[in-house]
Amino acid sequence: MFAMANLLSSLAWTLNILLDLYFWVIFIRAIMSWFNPNPYNPFVRTIYRLVDPVTYKISRIIPTRFGMVDLSPFVLMLIIVFLQRFLVKTLYDLAIRMG
Repeated sequence: MFAMANLLSSLAWTLNILLDLYFWVIFIRAIMSWFNPNPYNPFVRTIYRLVDPVTYKISRIIPTRFGMVDLSPFVLMLIIVFLQRFLVKTLYDLAIRMG
């Protein structure tokens, strides 16, 4: 059982890091929307490709645009925080109970 506990603990740790990284990518995308970055820059294109499809799906489900302000990145950040608080914490707790 200790192997399964270690697996769950490692999975929770990895998921937490990936969610943290994605949170900061969303934050960078939100900051970039205040400026006019070069859309041909590979860094800018990568950020757009990582964030825009997900925020577009959120905008289709929930009306997040109020005038000129789009709140879908904020909603996505809230979803990430929820996943970190619920899913990652649950995986850690399961690992502790198994170990």
